[in-house]
Amino acid sequence: MIQWEGIMPAVTTKFTSEDKLDLAMFEKNIKAQMDAGVHGIILGGSLGEASTLTQEEKETLIKATLKMVGGQIPVVMTIAEQSTKEAIFMAQQAEKAGAQGIMVLPPMRYKATDHETVVFFKSIANSTSLPMMIYNNPIDYKIEVTLDMMEELLECDNIQAVKESTRDITNIIRLKNRFGDRLKVFTGVDTLGLESLVSGADGWVAGLVCAYPAETVAIYELVKAGKIDEALEIYRWFMPLLELDIVPQLVQNIKLAEVATGIGTENVRPPRLPLQGKERERVLNIIETAMKSRPVLPEYKNIKSTV
Repeated sequence: MIQWEGIMPAVTTKFTSEDKLDLAMFEKNIKAQMDAGVHGIILGGSLGEASTLTQEEKETLIKATLKMVGGQIPVVMTIAEQSTKEAIFMAQQAEKAGAQGIMVLPPMRYKATDHETVVFFKSIANSTSLPMMIYNNPIDYKIEVTLDMMEELLECDNIQAVKESTRDITNIIRLKNRFGDRLKVFTGVDTLGLESLVSGADGWVAGLVCAYPAETVAIYELVKAGKIDEALEIYRWFMPLLELDIVPQLVQNIKLAEVATGIGTENVRPPRLPLQGKERERVLNIIETAMKSRPVLPEYKNIKSTV
Protein backbone atom coordinates (compact mmCIF):
# COMPACT_ATOMS: atom_id res chain seq x y z
CA MET A 1 0.00 0.00 0.00
CA ILE A 2 1.35 3.41 -1.00
CA GLN A 3 2.17 5.96 1.69
CA TRP A 4 1.20 9.37 0.36
CA GLU A 5 3.81 11.46 2.12
CA GLY A 6 7.24 12.99 1.73
CA ILE A 7 9.16 14.13 -1.32
CA MET A 8 8.00 12.64 -4.62
CA PRO A 9 10.04 13.90 -7.59
CA ALA A 10 8.19 14.50 -10.84
CA VAL A 11 11.21 13.15 -12.68
CA THR A 12 12.38 14.28 -16.09
CA THR A 13 12.52 11.78 -18.93
CA LYS A 14 16.05 11.32 -20.22
CA PHE A 15 16.70 11.19 -23.97
CA THR A 16 19.77 10.37 -26.02
CA SER A 17 21.01 12.72 -28.75
CA GLU A 18 19.18 10.36 -31.14
CA ASP A 19 15.87 11.04 -29.35
CA LYS A 20 15.61 7.60 -27.74
CA LEU A 21 15.01 6.89 -24.06
CA ASP A 22 18.31 7.22 -22.19
CA LEU A 23 17.76 4.62 -19.48
CA ALA A 24 21.39 4.69 -18.35
CA MET A 25 21.25 8.38 -17.42
CA PHE A 26 17.72 7.91 -16.10
CA GLU A 27 18.97 5.22 -13.73
CA LYS A 28 21.79 7.48 -12.55
CA ASN A 29 19.22 10.11 -11.63
CA ILE A 30 16.87 7.65 -9.93
CA LYS A 31 19.79 6.35 -7.85
CA ALA A 32 20.61 9.91 -6.78
CA GLN A 33 16.97 10.45 -5.77
CA MET A 34 16.94 7.28 -3.69
CA ASP A 35 20.31 8.00 -2.10
CA ALA A 36 18.91 11.37 -1.00
CA GLY A 37 15.92 9.69 0.62
CA VAL A 38 12.95 10.56 -1.62
CA HIS A 39 9.68 8.83 -0.77
CA GLY A 40 8.38 7.97 -4.24
CA ILE A 41 8.89 8.54 -7.96
CA ILE A 42 6.33 10.14 -10.27
CA LEU A 43 6.74 9.37 -13.96
CA GLY A 44 5.39 10.95 -17.11
CA GLY A 45 4.18 14.31 -15.86
CA SER A 46 4.49 17.59 -17.72
CA LEU A 47 8.06 17.82 -16.45
CA GLY A 48 8.55 14.31 -17.82
CA GLU A 49 7.48 15.49 -21.29
CA ALA A 50 4.48 13.15 -21.15
CA SER A 51 2.75 14.65 -24.18
CA THR A 52 5.64 13.50 -26.38
CA LEU A 53 5.95 9.95 -25.02
CA THR A 54 4.48 6.94 -26.78
CA GLN A 55 2.48 4.31 -24.89
CA GLU A 56 5.37 1.90 -25.36
CA GLU A 57 7.85 4.40 -23.90
CA LYS A 58 5.62 4.99 -20.89
CA GLU A 59 5.40 1.27 -20.20
CA THR A 60 9.17 0.96 -20.63
CA LEU A 61 9.70 3.74 -18.09
CA ILE A 62 7.38 2.13 -15.54
CA LYS A 63 9.00 -1.30 -15.81
CA ALA A 64 12.54 0.10 -15.82
CA THR A 65 11.85 2.33 -12.80
CA LEU A 66 10.26 -0.52 -10.85
CA LYS A 67 13.40 -2.56 -11.45
CA MET A 68 15.64 0.34 -10.41
CA VAL A 69 13.84 1.06 -7.13
CA GLY A 70 13.48 -2.61 -6.23
CA GLY A 71 10.32 -2.12 -4.19
CA GLN A 72 11.93 0.37 -1.80
CA ILE A 73 9.67 3.29 -2.79
CA PRO A 74 6.45 3.50 -4.83
CA VAL A 75 6.34 4.33 -8.52
CA VAL A 76 3.44 6.54 -9.61
CA MET A 77 2.42 7.06 -13.26
CA THR A 78 0.85 10.27 -14.50
CA ILE A 79 -2.34 10.06 -16.56
CA ALA A 80 -2.83 13.08 -18.84
CA GLU A 81 -5.02 12.17 -21.80
CA GLN A 82 -7.45 13.81 -24.20
CA SER A 83 -10.45 11.57 -23.56
CA THR A 84 -11.90 9.57 -20.68
CA LYS A 85 -11.52 6.39 -22.73
CA GLU A 86 -7.81 7.05 -23.29
CA ALA A 87 -7.27 7.95 -19.64
CA ILE A 88 -8.94 4.74 -18.46
CA PHE A 89 -6.84 2.72 -20.89
CA MET A 90 -3.60 4.32 -19.69
CA ALA A 91 -4.54 3.84 -16.04
CA GLN A 92 -5.19 0.15 -16.66
CA GLN A 93 -1.94 -0.17 -18.60
CA ALA A 94 -0.06 1.45 -15.72
CA GLU A 95 -1.59 -1.08 -13.33
CA LYS A 96 -0.66 -3.98 -15.63
CA ALA A 97 2.89 -2.67 -15.90
CA GLY A 98 3.21 -2.70 -12.10
CA ALA A 99 2.86 0.94 -11.06
CA GLN A 100 1.81 1.39 -7.42
CA GLY A 101 -0.27 4.51 -8.01
CA ILE A 102 -1.45 7.06 -10.54
CA MET A 103 -1.57 10.85 -10.60
CA VAL A 104 -4.41 12.07 -12.81
CA LEU A 105 -4.71 15.43 -14.55
CA PRO A 106 -8.11 16.89 -15.48
CA PRO A 107 -9.37 16.65 -19.08
CA MET A 108 -6.78 18.09 -21.43
CA ARG A 109 -7.61 20.61 -24.18
CA TYR A 110 -11.19 20.95 -22.99
CA LYS A 111 -12.35 23.13 -20.11
CA ALA A 112 -14.76 20.69 -18.50
CA THR A 113 -17.55 21.77 -16.16
CA ASP A 114 -17.38 20.84 -12.49
CA HIS A 115 -19.76 17.91 -13.09
CA GLU A 116 -17.80 16.69 -16.13
CA THR A 117 -14.54 16.91 -14.19
CA VAL A 118 -15.91 14.88 -11.27
CA VAL A 119 -17.31 12.22 -13.62
CA PHE A 120 -13.97 12.11 -15.47
CA PHE A 121 -11.94 11.50 -12.31
CA LYS A 122 -14.47 9.01 -10.89
CA SER A 123 -14.55 7.03 -14.13
CA ILE A 124 -10.79 6.58 -14.00
CA ALA A 125 -10.81 5.72 -10.29
CA ASN A 126 -13.50 3.10 -10.85
CA SER A 127 -11.54 1.51 -13.68
CA THR A 128 -8.52 0.56 -11.58
CA SER A 129 -7.58 -0.59 -8.12
CA LEU A 130 -4.54 1.71 -8.04
CA PRO A 131 -4.43 4.46 -5.41
CA MET A 132 -4.96 7.80 -7.11
CA MET A 133 -3.77 11.38 -6.68
CA ILE A 134 -5.79 14.24 -8.20
CA TYR A 135 -3.72 17.00 -9.78
CA ASN A 136 -5.38 20.33 -9.00
CA ASN A 137 -3.69 23.05 -11.05
CA PRO A 138 -6.14 25.66 -12.34
CA ILE A 139 -3.29 28.04 -13.17
CA ASP A 140 -1.96 25.81 -15.95
CA TYR A 141 -4.94 23.58 -16.77
CA LYS A 142 -7.82 26.05 -16.26
CA ILE A 143 -9.89 23.60 -14.20
CA GLU A 144 -10.11 23.88 -10.42
CA VAL A 145 -11.14 20.97 -8.21
CA THR A 146 -13.07 22.72 -5.45
CA LEU A 147 -13.61 21.35 -1.95
CA ASP A 148 -17.18 20.41 -2.83
CA MET A 149 -15.96 18.53 -5.89
CA MET A 150 -13.37 16.77 -3.75
CA GLU A 151 -16.13 15.72 -1.36
CA GLU A 152 -17.79 13.88 -4.24
CA LEU A 153 -14.52 12.40 -5.47
CA LEU A 154 -13.70 10.92 -2.07
CA GLU A 155 -16.65 8.59 -2.50
CA CYS A 156 -14.08 6.54 -4.43
CA ASP A 157 -11.90 4.82 -1.84
CA ASN A 158 -8.84 4.77 -4.08
CA ILE A 159 -8.83 8.56 -4.53
CA GLN A 160 -6.48 9.28 -1.67
CA ALA A 161 -4.35 12.34 -2.39
CA VAL A 162 -4.24 15.68 -4.14
CA LYS A 163 -1.39 17.59 -5.72
CA GLU A 164 -2.43 21.08 -4.64
CA SER A 165 -1.17 23.65 -7.14
CA THR A 166 -3.69 26.48 -6.88
CA ARG A 167 -0.87 28.61 -5.39
CA ASP A 168 -3.24 29.47 -2.55
CA ILE A 169 -1.56 28.02 0.52
CA THR A 170 -4.68 28.49 2.61
CA ASN A 171 -6.30 25.83 0.43
CA ILE A 172 -4.05 23.28 2.16
CA ILE A 173 -5.56 24.28 5.49
CA ARG A 174 -9.08 24.22 4.03
CA LEU A 175 -8.51 20.70 2.70
CA LYS A 176 -7.09 19.48 5.99
CA ASN A 177 -9.87 21.09 8.02
CA ARG A 178 -12.52 19.44 5.88
CA PHE A 179 -11.07 16.02 5.11
CA GLY A 180 -8.40 15.36 7.74
CA ASP A 181 -6.25 12.33 6.99
CA ARG A 182 -8.80 10.94 4.53
CA LEU A 183 -7.09 13.09 1.90
CA LYS A 184 -3.32 13.43 1.76
CA VAL A 185 -2.26 16.84 0.50
CA PHE A 186 0.90 17.51 -1.50
CA THR A 187 2.11 20.88 -2.64
CA GLY A 188 2.92 20.98 -6.34
CA VAL A 189 4.55 24.41 -6.48
CA ASP A 190 8.30 24.48 -5.81
CA THR A 191 8.34 28.12 -4.70
CA LEU A 192 5.75 27.35 -2.02
CA GLY A 193 7.33 24.13 -0.79
CA LEU A 194 8.42 25.11 2.72
CA GLU A 195 5.36 27.27 3.40
CA SER A 196 3.06 24.44 2.33
CA LEU A 197 4.78 21.90 4.57
CA VAL A 198 4.59 24.26 7.53
CA SER A 199 0.87 24.69 6.77
CA GLY A 200 0.30 20.96 7.08
CA ALA A 201 0.96 19.48 3.65
CA ASP A 202 1.84 15.78 3.81
CA GLY A 203 4.35 16.02 1.02
CA TRP A 204 5.79 17.82 -1.97
CA VAL A 205 5.62 16.76 -5.63
CA ALA A 206 8.78 18.60 -6.57
CA GLY A 207 10.58 19.69 -9.73
CA LEU A 208 14.05 21.03 -8.88
CA VAL A 209 14.50 17.91 -6.78
CA CYS A 210 15.41 16.32 -10.13
CA ALA A 211 18.73 18.17 -9.92
CA TYR A 212 18.95 18.76 -6.16
CA PRO A 213 17.41 15.77 -4.39
CA ALA A 214 19.30 16.04 -1.08
CA GLU A 215 18.47 19.71 -0.57
CA THR A 216 14.78 19.07 -1.24
CA VAL A 217 14.51 16.09 1.09
CA ALA A 218 16.48 17.98 3.75
CA ILE A 219 13.93 20.80 3.73
CA TYR A 220 11.08 18.31 4.16
CA GLU A 221 12.75 16.37 6.97
CA LEU A 222 13.82 19.52 8.82
CA VAL A 223 10.30 20.99 8.66
CA LYS A 224 8.77 17.75 9.89
CA ALA A 225 11.27 17.77 12.75
CA GLY A 226 10.28 21.30 13.68
CA LYS A 227 13.65 22.74 12.65
CA ILE A 228 12.15 25.55 10.60
CA ASP A 229 15.12 27.93 10.82
CA GLU A 230 17.49 25.29 9.42
CA ALA A 231 15.04 24.44 6.66
CA LEU A 232 14.58 28.12 5.83
CA GLU A 233 18.31 28.65 5.45
CA ILE A 234 18.44 25.97 2.73
CA TYR A 235 15.20 27.20 1.19
CA ARG A 236 16.45 30.77 0.84
CA TRP A 237 19.53 29.50 -1.01
CA PHE A 238 17.27 27.30 -3.15
CA MET A 239 14.69 29.94 -4.14
CA PRO A 240 16.34 31.33 -7.32
CA LEU A 241 16.55 27.75 -8.58
CA LEU A 242 13.00 26.90 -7.51
CA GLU A 243 11.72 29.82 -9.56
CA LEU A 244 12.96 28.00 -12.66
CA ASP A 245 10.09 25.53 -12.13
CA ILE A 246 7.20 28.00 -12.53
CA VAL A 247 7.71 29.07 -16.15
CA PRO A 248 6.77 27.37 -19.46
CA GLN A 249 10.40 26.34 -20.08
CA LEU A 250 10.66 24.46 -16.78
CA VAL A 251 11.79 21.27 -18.55
CA GLN A 252 14.74 22.95 -20.26
CA ASN A 253 15.61 24.84 -17.07
CA ILE A 254 15.60 21.80 -14.84
CA LYS A 255 17.52 19.69 -17.33
CA LEU A 256 20.24 22.37 -17.40
CA ALA A 257 20.37 22.14 -13.61
CA GLU A 258 20.66 18.35 -13.84
CA VAL A 259 23.68 18.80 -16.08
CA ALA A 260 25.28 21.04 -13.44
CA THR A 261 24.84 18.41 -10.73
CA GLY A 262 25.92 15.55 -12.99
CA ILE A 263 22.67 13.58 -13.02
CA GLY A 264 21.14 14.49 -16.35
CA THR A 265 21.59 15.79 -19.87
CA GLU A 266 20.18 18.77 -21.72
CA ASN A 267 18.40 16.65 -24.32
CA VAL A 268 14.70 17.46 -24.75
CA ARG A 269 12.20 16.14 -27.26
CA PRO A 270 10.95 18.47 -30.00
CA PRO A 271 8.97 20.65 -30.26
CA ARG A 272 10.92 21.62 -27.14
CA LEU A 273 14.44 22.78 -27.90
CA PRO A 274 17.36 23.57 -25.58
CA LEU A 275 17.47 27.16 -24.31
CA GLN A 276 19.32 29.66 -26.47
CA GLY A 277 20.71 33.16 -26.34
CA LYS A 278 20.16 35.54 -23.44
CA GLU A 279 17.62 33.28 -21.72
CA ARG A 280 20.12 30.42 -21.67
CA GLU A 281 22.75 32.76 -20.24
CA ARG A 282 20.32 33.96 -17.57
CA VAL A 283 19.39 30.46 -16.44
CA LEU A 284 22.99 29.27 -16.47
CA ASN A 285 23.97 32.25 -14.33
CA ILE A 286 21.32 31.36 -11.74
CA ILE A 287 22.54 27.75 -11.66
CA GLU A 288 26.24 28.67 -11.54
CA THR A 289 25.67 31.20 -8.77
CA ALA A 290 23.79 28.62 -6.72
CA MET A 291 26.44 25.96 -7.27
CA LYS A 292 29.14 28.29 -5.90
CA SER A 293 27.26 28.68 -2.62
CA ARG A 294 25.65 25.22 -2.36
CA PRO A 295 25.02 24.64 1.35
CA VAL A 296 26.52 21.93 3.49
CA LEU A 297 23.51 19.95 4.63
CA PRO A 298 22.91 18.72 8.17
CA GLU A 299 22.43 15.03 8.89
CA TYR A 300 18.79 15.15 7.90
CA LYS A 301 17.95 11.49 7.31
CA ASN A 302 17.64 10.42 10.93
CA ILE A 303 16.07 13.52 12.41
CA LYS A 304 13.17 12.62 14.66
CA SER A 305 9.90 14.07 13.36
CA THR A 306 7.82 16.21 15.67
CA VAL A 307 4.72 15.76 13.51
